[in-house]
Formats: sequence, structure tokens, C-alpha cells
Amino acid sequence: MVARQHAASRICQHCENGPAVIRCCDCRPHPFLCGQCDVRVHQGQVFHNRDSMTDAFFHPLPPTTCDVERVLTQCERLVPLEMPVTICGCLRVSSSVIAGQSIVVVTMNGRYDLRLPQIRCKACEATWSPGVEDLIRNDYWPATSHYSTVYATDVLFSFEELKMAAPGMSSQAFLRMLDQRTVRFGRSGNITADSFRKSFLEWEAVRFEVDKLCQEDHFDCPACSPDMLAVSVDGNRKHYRFKSAARSEEKAIFDGVFIANDDDVARFVDYVHTSTSHVSGRGVCVGQWSAARETSQKSSGKTDEEGLELAVCRHGVLLRALNMFRGEIFAYPLYLQKQMTCKTVTFFAMDVACKYWPYLQRVTEKCPELQELLNMRPFLSVFHAKAHDFKCEVKWSGAYQEGAGSTLGEEVEQCNAFLSRIAVTTKHMSKAGRIDMLTIMAMRWNQQKFDNLASTLARRYRKATIALQYQLHNLEAMKTDMDISDKQLERWIIDINEWAEDSVDLRTKRKAFDIVMAVRKLEEEKKILIAEMNKHWNSLCTRADTLKQMSSKLSNVTSGEMWGQLPDGIRGLQSLTMKNKQASNSLAKHAKKCYVQVLTETEINFDSDSEEYHTSSDSEQD
Repeated sequence: MVARQHAASRICQHCENGPAVIRCCDCRPHPFLCGQCDVRVHQGQVFHNRDSMTDAFFHPLPPTTCDVERVLTQCERLVPLEMPVTICGCLRVSSSVIAGQSIVVVTMNGRYDLRLPQIRCKACEATWSPGVEDLIRNDYWPATSHYSTVYATDVLFSFEELKMAAPGMSSQAFLRMLDQRTVRFGRSGNITADSFRKSFLEWEAVRFEVDKLCQEDHFDCPACSPDMLAVSVDGNRKHYRFKSAARSEEKAIFDGVFIANDDDVARFVDYVHTSTSHVSGRGVCVGQWSAARETSQKSSGKTDEEGLELAVCRHGVLLRALNMFRGEIFAYPLYLQKQMTCKTVTFFAMDVACKYWPYLQRVTEKCPELQELLNMRPFLSVFHAKAHDFKCEVKWSGAYQEGAGSTLGEEVEQCNAFLSRIAVTTKHMSKAGRIDMLTIMAMRWNQQKFDNLASTLARRYRKATIALQYQLHNLEAMKTDMDISDKQLERWIIDINEWAEDSVDLRTKRKAFDIVMAVRKLEEEKKILIAEMNKHWNSLCTRADTLKQMSSKLSNVTSGEMWGQLPDGIRGLQSLTMKNKQASNSLAKHAKKCYVQVLTETEINFDSDSEEYHTSSDSEQD
């Protein structure tokens, strides 16, 4: 460690002639260069990290400093960009590349102060300067319309990936790291936090619009389409936001995409409250389980938003959310339940379903347009039900609901565990910034769920199969030990449901009840998982067909009016569609392998399978 700091005299490893005066950390395995070779190599490689050796130790150099006869001299360096071969009809020798406007380039190694290239023809005095399209084509994202600052898209991707891995990390902490790397490699200058945040959100917004062009829906679970088995709803009080936080009149870029518009929610809540009489106080079941309430006033404390109310499917995919301003009142899950009516939903899960459902029935009497919400079935979250009264648990718990399988109704807690870590930073953001950041994180969370959905369903099916065999063995053992028949066992199940008592101890009936219900739930779960695998497969096939149709239309398009794109945009959309087709085919191939393997319990090699997947043949085979 100490020995490597010695700047020993060396010969240039490029020309093998002059003495080395520069060490480049990115030119390995030949890092030592003389002054002339350094200028020749790094005139184009401006992002390489170089050290001077002239003072008998390694001293970091910015790209705008070079060694001329052992004297450090300032020079101009240009941003590496793809440039046109010709800009006019004159001979190519009459054109030359000169330094244009100053520009700040931010990469994962920090800030660089460079110049934009400019081409000028000496014969006709024609000039070319890079525009926004040229910067984006070369993987730079302009921070302003005058592009005095640009970010390498790798920086934006890396920040997003770090936010997913460490949600509590702030953008300021990320920029401090980049500032430290700037200094470490011999450069100077800071990166503006506001500029970075705005650029990141604008970049995400454009990616979202591109996904819409490719007909991708970030908040629709492929295994829950077209009908959904269960929606789990719960509030997260950790997602409050201080009134003293940064204020801005800007509208959120992703307003209404994931988090519902505050005004729409407020109008709905006021309508429900004015149409229905409410009971004050907290919702308490027989077991003294306290959670949400029917009505509450807006807080007069230090917070503006008091939290988030989330709706999640049984696969942990975030579907919808809203900001809470009055605590966890029943009108909030009612609004989300109304939003879910665009699909056929069987179960509506909550941690206090035993109090919410009578409230819903009372509201629908005064608001008949909400009657369709009663088509869903109440589902008390399985683990929360353990804290309720036993009678309440038997009546409302999802563990005893026919058709629910092994659904827990607790899936929203997994999402809350992730989103709560982001709350460390969002509570200090502006209203718009908080909505945008939460929406971005929700989209990336869902994307991870989509990518792993095939493996998840296959793993669940395998676990359900093993658990079913175990419970069937327990059931047979219990029937033998207690010398009871299937008919008597079924009668006990009815007794528990009707809360009847006879000569048999209730605990004995409860034990039998739990085993029988576990067997039934696991049998249902296997059927549900097979149906969800089929839905996921059909969704993948539909996606492949959609991309195939898009590709066909784009290849035959004569103008970009249909897509709202210029010719270059149409060509880019063609390439993006081909990329998405390849990704879709790869995902379908992985899903097919997982599902066939788990359903047949065999190892199957699909290397010889076609890369194309179609609904006509493959879906029938699966």
C-alpha cells in the first residue's frame, strides 16, 4: 500500500521512447505515458483519470491540464460526441473542429468542465454545433434548454438503482459522493442539487412517456388480469410531510399516475361525510383491536400530508395510493376500493375489515352509486386477525374465506416496509417532489415484481404442494387418534362456524377446524396459482403480440403522424420495439421453463425452443 505511492522513473509504455510523466488509471495495462503520448491519447479520452509524476509523487490532474516539457499547462478539451462527417458541400479538408461553448458534464466520476465541439468550414463559413438531439443520442441528458450542464445517463440510472437498494439515501448525499470524486481526481466545482433533482425527474418522465408509447402499464399486475382475486389496503403513517418543508407551486410531473389527486380525494371524502352520519371515535372490534376510524379532523400540527393509503394485489404489486390528511379514516380505503372497480375483484382485505364492512354497507344506503362495492367480499388480514376476538376471526378472517386460498391480505405490509425507508427523505421534500419520487420508486418496485413473477408463482406452487401433503398427513393422523369420521369432522367445522357447543371440547374442534381449513386453503391455493400462471402467460403472449403488431405497423409507416414522431423518432421507436420484443421473449421463455418445471416436477431444457411465443400454440400447451 505504501510502496505503490512511489513515483519511480519509467519509460513511456506507448512510444517506449521518452520518460513517463503521466500515469493514467484507465489506460491499463499500459498506464504510463510521456507528455506527447498523453496529449495524443487523452485528447479524445477526456474522462480518463490521470496523475502527474513530475514532482516525484502522484498528483491528480483534470483533463484540461497537460504536461508540456515537464511544465503543467492549461488546455481545452472537448466533450466526446458523434459528429457529422460533412456540414456543407465543400471539401472535407476545409472543415475543422474547434472549441465551442463551455459546458459542465457530470458522470459517475464527478464534474468535468469542458467545451462543446463545433465544426466550422473555412471556405463557406458554415458552422455546426451540437443540439439537444445530439446530446441525447450520445447518452447525455441536458439540465437546461441551453445545456450549460449535462448529465451522463449512467449517473441517473445509478442514482435510481441506489435509491432502490438504499431508499433512505437522499439526492444530496449522492451528490456529495460525486463532489468527493471530483476532488479526488484533481478537478473542482460542485454539482447543483436543484439542477440534478429536476433533471432526474424530467428524465424519468420522458422514460415514462416512452413506456406509454410501447403500451407498458406499470401499475397492472400480469397475474391479476383481467380479474383480481384480492386487493389489500392499509395506511402508512410514516409517510408524513412537514409543513415547513420546501414549498413550490410546481405541479407534480406524475400527479395522478400512482398517488391520486388530492382535490379528487377531498371531494369524495366530503361527499361521503355529508351524505352519511358517522360514529366518532376509533374503530374497535370485540377483541379491542384499535386501528382506523370513521371520521377525523385535519391535523393542526406540523405535518401537511399525514401518510399514505396503499392498495396492493396479492403479489405485492402496488396498484394505487392516496395522501392522508385526516389520519386513517374509512373514507380513504373506500376511495381506493372505488378505484379498483375497473376490474373484477373478489376480496377486499383490511386489518379492520370487521369494522369497515358495516360502515360500507351503511354508506351504500345513502350513496347508491357505490352499491357495486358490495360485490367484493370482506377479508380480514390473516395475521391481524390473530389479535381480534376468536369469534371475529372465524367470521371475517381470510384464513377461513372460501376461494381465497393462502392469500394473507398482509401483502401491503411488505410494500410498506420498502416505502417506509424512503420516508426519511420525502418528509422534507416539496409536495410535487414527494409525489414524483414515490411514484418513481413504486414503478421500479413493480418492475422488480414483474421480472420475478414467474419464479415467484412457481415457488409458491411448489411450497403449497409440499404443505398440502403435510397437512393431509396431519389430518389422517388426527382422524386415527380421535377415531372420528369425515362426516363427524364436517359437523365440527359447522359447529365452529355456528359457534355451537356439545360434549366435545371446543379446543378439540378448533384443532380439527384449523387442520381441515388449512387443507382446503392449500387446495384452493394450488388452483389459484395455476389460474394466475395462466393469466401471467396470457399477459406475456398478449404483450408479445402487441409488440409484433407495433413492429409491423412501424415497418410499414410512411409518416410519423400516427405516433407523433419525426422520422428519426420512428426509427428509434422501431429499435426500441425490437429491444422490447427480445426482452419479452426472454421473459416468456423463463416463465415457460418455471411453470412447466413446477407443474411436471421435471427439469426441461428449452434451448431448442423458438424465440417467438404465440397465444395460439404455447398457451394451449401450458
